[in-house]
Amino acid sequence: MKSDYEIAQENPMQRITAIAEAMGIPGSMLEPYGHYKAKLNISSFDEEKIAASKLVLVTAITPTKAGIGKTTTSIGLADGLKKLNKKVVLALREPSLGPCFGMKGGAAGGGYSQVVPMEDINLHFTGDFHAITAANNTLASLMDNFRFFNRGKPEGIKTVLMKRCLDVNDRVLRKIVTALDGPNNGIPSETGFVITPASELMAMLCLAEGLEDLRRRIDDMLLGFTFAGDPFTTKQLGVTGAITALLKDAMLPNLVQTLEGCPAIVHGGPFANIAHGCNSIMATKTAMQFGDYVITEAGFASDLGAEKFFNIKCRKAGLRPAMSVLVATSQALKLSGGIGEDKMMLPDLQALGKGLQNMAKHIAILQSFKQKVLVVLNRYHFDSDEEIEFMRKWCENKEAAFAVNDAFARGGEGALEMAQAVITICNNPSPPLQYTYELGDDVETKIRKIVRTIYGGKDVVLYKKAQEMIKKIKKLELEHLPVCMAKTQYSFTDDPIISGLDGNFNIDVDDLVINRGAGFIVAVCGEMMRMPGLPKVPQANFIDVVNGKIVGVS
Repeated sequence: MKSDYEIAQENPMQRITAIAEAMGIPGSMLEPYGHYKAKLNISSFDEEKIAASKLVLVTAITPTKAGIGKTTTSIGLADGLKKLNKKVVLALREPSLGPCFGMKGGAAGGGYSQVVPMEDINLHFTGDFHAITAANNTLASLMDNFRFFNRGKPEGIKTVLMKRCLDVNDRVLRKIVTALDGPNNGIPSETGFVITPASELMAMLCLAEGLEDLRRRIDDMLLGFTFAGDPFTTKQLGVTGAITALLKDAMLPNLVQTLEGCPAIVHGGPFANIAHGCNSIMATKTAMQFGDYVITEAGFASDLGAEKFFNIKCRKAGLRPAMSVLVATSQALKLSGGIGEDKMMLPDLQALGKGLQNMAKHIAILQSFKQKVLVVLNRYHFDSDEEIEFMRKWCENKEAAFAVNDAFARGGEGALEMAQAVITICNNPSPPLQYTYELGDDVETKIRKIVRTIYGGKDVVLYKKAQEMIKKIKKLELEHLPVCMAKTQYSFTDDPIISGLDGNFNIDVDDLVINRGAGFIVAVCGEMMRMPGLPKVPQANFIDVVNGKIVGVS
């Protein structure tokens, strides 16, 4: 089969003006970035149209090194619905440069199921991530400048909460010391960087419903505490307008297309293991205003991205998903069943059966939210008919629908079974969401409910730093905020080596981070790092420019 790059190059794109016109987007709302990308300048929403649209979440089983193909499935599903003459819009996150140049490579789908222009989307795109990085670091610089000129004063900043960010995987920046070599360079501080998707400004942009809402959130952002022990915010620093100005264009959703001309709104990119893992509310609501069906995804598996999609994003935006799609591959299931990577492509019903325990847990998680579930097997050429039928019957016993997705090899044509299953379920959609916790619960209770209901664990252990932060959260009267768990994606526990399927584990919470502007509390679990590192042989080794074309990104 041809490479993703070759396939993308061989399929001519439509002008973005044509894509927008087919969606019903007025020309006054379209701000083109060249011929094939555009910003959508939407200032208000039609809530009746949004309520009538069918929102479908795509999530997955626990990821493995073999990958799952959640984005490829999301794109294929949209193309399949389009082939069935449904008015559908795709709503995805933007890829981060860190993973693109690190372990993952591109994040724009694969095979005949891609969003294009693939190279642009995977790299600089319309500059949203750069704007967030610049805004974050400008705010940090302005805060440090205030500290410098107000050192020792009661209104000066004693404790700094905010960190700088960069959209790269760079482990040496996790913990650093700044302002060395003399007092004129500022106040020496132990600090560090997070990757841009973990910046609170990224979460704010993704949860804000318009520029004024974003401005309010920037105002509320907690930067630190003064020598007098009072909270210090962006509003007190007096620079909210400047930071808002840097994010004005980034706030607008981006419009692109799939290989088959299905509209795709790609906007925002928080990771699901260290942030809330969903694309922007602006993107999702815009898609729902112009599409009868909207396909969106949340990062990693249902215990991370889907949990936050429901408990944080849907609760904040008042969204009611019609159903959830749970993506799996036979090799990922076999790996979960204990087989080695060298044998995961071989038929093995015993290993597959053991691996289905992992899928059962994810089905139960989605059903805990009262979601109707469609299990989708992202098919590979080595999947046998016997294994597929085994999975189909197993899903029937779990009260979950089942479909095979072959969009990677065949595009929308290979997604028709999946698309038809989605239409059937959406004819009688899921009831209103049942959240895992109430906003009135205290922070520790919220975390405990997530651990027990979603992860299937026994309890939560709050370390000393987390306990001290709970005192500050109570003092600031922020216990009503939802909780965003920062946890490994490779396990239900906080240890990537232990699966947690037996339920015999606790979750260790090392720290709590107050993201008041974003509107949630981050619980940092185990050894979770908010600045990833690079693998021994990073994907950057294979990226190049050949004859004026970027290669190696996919």
